[in-house]
Amino acid sequence: MTTPSLLERMAAAGLRPLQVAGRQLLPVVQGGMGVGVSAHRLAGSVAAQGAWGTIASVDLRRHHPDLMARSEGLRDGDANKKAVMEQANQEALAREIRQARGIAGGRGLLAVNVMRAVSDYAASVRTALQEGADALVVGAGLPLDLPELAQDHPDTALVPILSDARGVALLWRKWERRRRIPSAIVIEHPGHAAGHLGAARVADVGDARFDFEAVLPAVRRHLRDAGVEGRVPLIAAGGVRTCEDIQRLQALGADAAQLGTAFVATRECDAHPHFKKVLAAARDEDLVEFTSVAGLPARAVMTPWLRKYLKAEERLQAVAQLKRRCTMAFDCLSQCGLRDGLKGWGQFCIDQRLAAALRGEMDKGLFFRGRGGLPFGSQVTSVRQLLERLMTPGVPLGTPA
Repeated sequence: MTTPSLLERMAAAGLRPLQVAGRQLLPVVQGGMGVGVSAHRLAGSVAAQGAWGTIASVDLRRHHPDLMARSEGLRDGDANKKAVMEQANQEALAREIRQARGIAGGRGLLAVNVMRAVSDYAASVRTALQEGADALVVGAGLPLDLPELAQDHPDTALVPILSDARGVALLWRKWERRRRIPSAIVIEHPGHAAGHLGAARVADVGDARFDFEAVLPAVRRHLRDAGVEGRVPLIAAGGVRTCEDIQRLQALGADAAQLGTAFVATRECDAHPHFKKVLAAARDEDLVEFTSVAGLPARAVMTPWLRKYLKAEERLQAVAQLKRRCTMAFDCLSQCGLRDGLKGWGQFCIDQRLAAALRGEMDKGLFFRGRGGLPFGSQVTSVRQLLERLMTPGVPLGTPA
């Protein structure tokens, strides 16, 4: 018996393909995950299957020993340390895009995720554009200037990440004045997603105004009123684990679903195998929400490091000092609770903690994870198997491959 293709599985499940940037894709988007978790192997492998793969741009030099070596021996006071490290990260991003393109082989869609809140935002946008990324996805802040940065690249898809209809309306007005509209919009639910969450406070992440049942129809009405209904796909992100989840979201008005944590539990994910096992094994009761160094709510696994930090957080915030000298000196957040002495914000170096997680170090790392069980439970499988499962209804959550 011939094994059905992914497109055949999609059609049999009654799912619609995602139409974006002149492509017809599976209705599955792999979310961007930094530092280095979604790099060329994962993004390229997802695109190769006819879906949407995403490289996260932040601190990709950690996958390139020669680029890491460039900053060895540079002291914190060296005037050129920042320039050397930023150049290394931009070269790493360019390499990762080229390598991912080689894996994808012209199939699917290859995007780069850039955080608006980092100082290298504009440089990373330029690098992604110059290297021919199919799409730019920007979250962690409103990318109101993205149309200007990409004005010489009219064919590159520009995709903001937002959490409610009000944010969509604000960004839409600003972009229209620049004569560009989003190519697609990611609607991320703070109550389910991983990492930095699109809510003002930890107490707000479960607010009903973020529910897909409210946001998706409201944004659809906005698109209809703007005369572009059917031209700007909506991608729902957060809490998606099964084919039935995608069916439900398409019924609500989404065109596709974005997943992050589920893609970590694949062999192609660029993180250390222990990182994958930690996230695959974690349950909702193992997760905690807290305020990150970016001043945003975040969701992660309660690791030994995070437990120790949260125990000391109140004391650390009480003695936060203004404008301490940052020893990292590269691609930092535009505003950082630790560096800038912001008392209500996190008091740790997020790059160091995410880099430790990338290496699988539970005693030092910050392991971002979304809510909900994974399609294969705690089993680590392949990108292909994950996409087959997502295109197949009737499979209970957590069923092994």
